[in-house]
Amino acid sequence: MKWLRRFWPYIVLALLVAGNATVWVERQQIADWWKLRNYTAPADIANLATDTTMTGYAKHLFYVNHPVLEGKQAFNDHCADKSEETAVLGCYHGNRRGIYLYAVTDSRLDGVRQVTAAHEMLHQAYDRLSTKERKRVDKMLEDFYNSGLTEQDVKTKIESYKKQGADTVNEMHSIFGSEVRNLPPALETYYKQYFTDRLKIVGYSESYQAEFTRRKELVTQYDTQLADLKTKINDNKSDLSTKLKDLKSREKEINQDVSDQNQSEYNADVQTYNALVEAYNAELAQTRSLIEQYNNIVNERNDIAVQEQQLQEALDSRLSTPSQKQE
Repeated sequence: MKWLRRFWPYIVLALLVAGNATVWVERQQIADWWKLRNYTAPADIANLATDTTMTGYAKHLFYVNHPVLEGKQAFNDHCADKSEETAVLGCYHGNRRGIYLYAVTDSRLDGVRQVTAAHEMLHQAYDRLSTKERKRVDKMLEDFYNSGLTEQDVKTKIESYKKQGADTVNEMHSIFGSEVRNLPPALETYYKQYFTDRLKIVGYSESYQAEFTRRKELVTQYDTQLADLKTKINDNKSDLSTKLKDLKSREKEINQDVSDQNQSEYNADVQTYNALVEAYNAELAQTRSLIEQYNNIVNERNDIAVQEQQLQEALDSRLSTPSQKQE
């Protein structure tokens, strides 16, 4: 027992060092446990995790941030950034420091909450990657962006992040995982640790994006029709103006025939004049019909444009200005 009395301080020190080393190695798990010790996900948050087919590990990453769905004012307090060029739908404040999601309520945009939840969870997932794994994942993401990505809207979004000085590869990690349908096999395999059916999330994204796409396409179609009609109307107006001048000239000739008491010339000129009046009136009626058609399309086009603006505003927690209408 003498040796025990002699060496016990060293034994205690060794145990403390070993204990501290264990705590250091397991620090993430311990901190996560502490964060989740009394936590139960609210129903709306649990539903988002289920809807997006998050794996157990992904739910863990999601829940350690105590995610919340918030209305405009509360969300702006946590997330709104006036320097952002696009609407902010969610934000991740850092490892275990919170995920906030904008509670979009427009039923035409069903799915946006799910996509945003998956996007923000993937930011936490990216933070948890080891140095070696992050290097591997970064290469896959950048290779795909440079040589495989075909979705122009996604490219535009990433370019916008670049301009804002954001961590672009981190954003790629979230965007590709939640919005891009066709990924290289290696990336698809990588995302399986987070989602059992990643394409379900992509489906949500495609569904609400289609609401914008359909309206933009309609507005483009209407603008093309309006341009064509405007050309026809202007051509008709020009032609009618020429015809009217001709009719006034022929009317003078008829009056001269009356003055000269030239019955044969009068009869011939009146016959020609009446035929020209009939043609003029027919073209005038056609032009009025074209103008009515033009005005109806303007109303339809503006109605679609208003809908598109409403959708944009529904996604944007910040104040928005109305769009200009077609004249």
